[in-house]
Amino acid sequence: MSHFPEQLRALPKFDGPFDAFRLAAENCNVLFASYPPGTDISPHTHETDNVGVITQGELILIMDGQETRYGVGDWYHVPAQVVHAARFEQVTSEIEFWFRSSD
Repeated sequence: MSHFPEQLRALPKFDGPFDAFRLAAENCNVLFASYPPGTDISPHTHETDNVGVITQGELILIMDGQETRYGVGDWYHVPAQVVHAARFEQVTSEIEFWFRSSD
């Protein structure tokens, strides 16, 4: 997690299945996340509409039966309620935005 600046590392830790720092914003959580090599995240859904950008390493995202690789600088999108899984073959960091419906 040392990939992130000191100010980000001082944010509250995210309570979830991976290491992340959480920046709360209205109708959105912002996570600064890091994944060690070999991390596998099983198929699941979110109630949030998620977008993210890879800042280090590579995300392998599996959605709708298709595997897509995202590298440094690449943005991805996982719509709310869509089943998806992920894996990380190398140290990877990203900034994730989890948007909640304002309804």
